Amino acid sequence: FITSFADLSTAKRKFAESLNEFKFQCIGDAETDDEICIAKSLQEFAGVLQNLEDERTRMIENASDVLISPLERFRKEQIAAAKEAKKKYDKETEKYCTVLEKHLSLSAKKKEAHLHEADNQVDHVRQHFYEVSLEYVFKVQEVQERKMFDFVEPLLAFLQGLFTYYHHGYELAKDFNHFKTDLTISIQNTRNRFDSTRSEVECLMKKMKENPHEHKSMSTHTMQGYLFVQEKRSFVSTWVKYYCSYHREPKRMTLMPFDQKSGGKIGDEESFTLKSCTRRKTDSIEKRFCFDIEAVDRPGVITMQALSEEDRRLWMEAMDGREPVYTLNRDSQNEAMAQLDVIGFNIVTKFIYAVETRGIDEQGLYRIVGVNSRVQKLLGLAMDPKTCADVELDSTEWEIKTITSAIKHYLRMLPGPLMTYQYQRNFIKAAKLDNPEARVAEIHSIVHRLPEKNRQMLELLMKHLAKVASHHQQNLMTVANLGVVFGPTLLRPQEETVAAIMDIKFQNIVVEILIENHERIFKDMPVSGGGQGNTQLNLPRRRSADSKAPSCSERPLTLFPTPTFSEKDKAVEKRNSVVVNSSADSVNCNSTHNWTRLNNLPTGDGDHDGLQLAKPSQPNSL
Repeated sequence: FITSFADLSTAKRKFAESLNEFKFQCIGDAETDDEICIAKSLQEFAGVLQNLEDERTRMIENASDVLISPLERFRKEQIAAAKEAKKKYDKETEKYCTVLEKHLSLSAKKKEAHLHEADNQVDHVRQHFYEVSLEYVFKVQEVQERKMFDFVEPLLAFLQGLFTYYHHGYELAKDFNHFKTDLTISIQNTRNRFDSTRSEVECLMKKMKENPHEHKSMSTHTMQGYLFVQEKRSFVSTWVKYYCSYHREPKRMTLMPFDQKSGGKIGDEESFTLKSCTRRKTDSIEKRFCFDIEAVDRPGVITMQALSEEDRRLWMEAMDGREPVYTLNRDSQNEAMAQLDVIGFNIVTKFIYAVETRGIDEQGLYRIVGVNSRVQKLLGLAMDPKTCADVELDSTEWEIKTITSAIKHYLRMLPGPLMTYQYQRNFIKAAKLDNPEARVAEIHSIVHRLPEKNRQMLELLMKHLAKVASHHQQNLMTVANLGVVFGPTLLRPQEETVAAIMDIKFQNIVVEILIENHERIFKDMPVSGGGQGNTQLNLPRRRSADSKAPSCSERPLTLFPTPTFSEKDKAVEKRNSVVVNSSADSVNCNSTHNWTRLNNLPTGDGDHDGLQLAKPSQPNSL
């Protein structure tokens, strides 16, 4: 038994050690609170396992003091003494019987003196036998009485230690319950965001495959890719491959040595500020697709080779080089029609009123999309000054999913996102701040730097979404679900890169903050000191590796008291515990039942928002 226990305990401890050492790798410069919670869960699991094994080990070790030693002492002191008394009794019994038989065999013809002496001798042996018999009986009776407490009490103490171990596990489970609830919600939110991000990545990949040149031309503010840099060493020119990135606004160029054979980075990165960029004439160098750049904080001219003529044009266009700059007109005729004017506000207000009065309790609101042709028809009628007054949204002709899809499509038709390209990065950086209050304060400040009409439309929309979220028990659309739907629409990046796609989860968080704090953000002016001067934006976002492990596995080990007679009446000190009140309302909006129902809803035709909710594991089965 001890060997099996030791093997099991060793295996559990090794498993806990492996969990504690395992680290999740994060792609990107920051993690969401949900990702931090999930990343820390392995260390939390390891702590719980380790705590339980420490408690079990102490219980087994304590068994020697509370069970084995008292029973061994009872055996040596009591049972052994009883056996010794029995041996003495058997010896005296045999002696007494022998003397008695010899005495009874004496002839009556013996002299009186001899008979009297024999009687005295028998009486003496009988008296000694009587005393030994009493001692033996007394010892047997003592053992009989002592075993009622000297034998049973250690067993009771051992069982009490066993119950204490199980109670420790119960208390540990209660402490873990709050973290388990948070972790379950984090897993569901992360799965939700993953599905949304995946659909955006697939859409971007499809665009890049169909028309890579057009896609590349869309990026005029940031350029990334491989370049070969000419380096002169000992009168010999060599071309070294670098992974380069250029940010137009600060005019900052970063070079990272890269070797394909070794599988990646081979040195430290170098960064400098761009001064000028000039195309290299073909007849001045033996290599094709070359251009020269000069840096403010680095001497000399750097000659670089692009991968193709088109690639060189894009690099030079991004760096304002001496090449024609081609721009792509992305505004379609429909996009030019959507403006934040009186017509636009009337359309959105009218659509929102229809949603709130007709279908705010409809399941999958904003998640289920309408038929694209019907959405286009509704928008066309509503945006046409000649027909807008004739649109009757109370009519059954227009389904709720058609109206909600029209609201989303109208916001996408604007020349720029509602929260503007200018502040898109600011909102993302604010969502990455470590302190939740700092996030709200910074977003509050940025919102009040938006253009007046953008802020008014955003306030109108957030107030409506807050009302939608308040009916989540009926429509199944929580704040997190609405963030997934509207994040990419309201904060779409100007440059559709994979790096921008990785920030979608933070776009969702921005929208969640706006919905949850809409009254404070839009009604109150931000406090002084916020905004661009806020040094919080310069602080790095916390990673899971930097944060302290959850505390529910830090429960102190139980102190097993040695059960002595003087201590058996002492009160057992109560263990401190954290009681988590898991009311139904606190997790109702994230219950498995609701998520499963939302996942099973039809998605409709046409537009798609990437919100595919898979059925999560049962919350109570972790």
